[in-house]
Amino acid sequence: MEQKTSEFDKVLGAWDILVIAFGAMIGWGWVVSSGNWIESGGVLGAAIAFAIGGIMIFFVGLTYAELTAAMPQCGGEHVFSYRAMGSTGSFICTWAIILGYVSVACFEACAFPTIITYLWPGFLKGYLYTVAGFDVYASWLIVAIVIAFSYYDNQTLMEQKTAAVLQTVLTCIIGGAGIILIVASVVTGSVDNLQGQMFVGNGTGEAMKSIIKVAVITPFFFIGFDVIPQAAEEINVPLKKIGKMMILSVVLAVVFYALVILAVGYILNPAEIIESQQGTGLVTADAMAKASGQRLWPRLSL
Repeated sequence: MEQKTSEFDKVLGAWDILVIAFGAMIGWGWVVSSGNWIESGGVLGAAIAFAIGGIMIFFVGLTYAELTAAMPQCGGEHVFSYRAMGSTGSFICTWAIILGYVSVACFEACAFPTIITYLWPGFLKGYLYTVAGFDVYASWLIVAIVIAFSYYDNQTLMEQKTAAVLQTVLTCIIGGAGIILIVASVVTGSVDNLQGQMFVGNGTGEAMKSIIKVAVITPFFFIGFDVIPQAAEEINVPLKKIGKMMILSVVLAVVFYALVILAVGYILNPAEIIESQQGTGLVTADAMAKASGQRLWPRLSL
């Protein structure tokens, strides 16, 4: 793949790429999945698992940083794999990445109407069918489809600078919700709630297994930092700084996930987390509700 003069406008600054990458990594996953993480690895165990996952992604990020500086072309992994393995290898690599992004978009699209259902139980209208014990309603499905298409619109139809502004607004909302939870846990939480749920399993061996069990799924929740090399030709930042911003976004995501997990465990005791899992399934939202004494905070932050 020969170097060529860029056909893209360099409209993205350092703040833009940091927010885009960080926002893409945190998404809504922490709202709907924190209970599963704690149930599988324990509060401290899950936090450690995300740190381990972050270390794995950190080394991937270092590689991307070097490759982006060497090949600053839009396309990211497509460009890298084409140069290293040719068209066949790049075809396989690119399609694997596309399918990975599709799975994330579907996950986020399903998460949003689930959150709406938590805030507004009467939202579910028009029963359609049941999948794996989950009832699907027309209203839920319509919102999920709209959200899925909004991901497509954001990436393909909007100008990059406009998309960056929108991403900044959404990231501030999502990140702000997490900060509210973390601060609320410090004010209203109790260290006593951590008893019995720091780790899962009896003994060091079982605890380590539970940590690894969570760690292996964390890369799925870190998908997003690679949007930076994919927009390399539109970034108005020195090449060496692009790599640093990419690594910083990974570090911020690790800290965010770990603090959210600890905050939930600090607010809810083991029995309350189990009850929340069996009830709403949105343990993070229930933790916000308990911290505020009502559903005000979840309504404002979700």
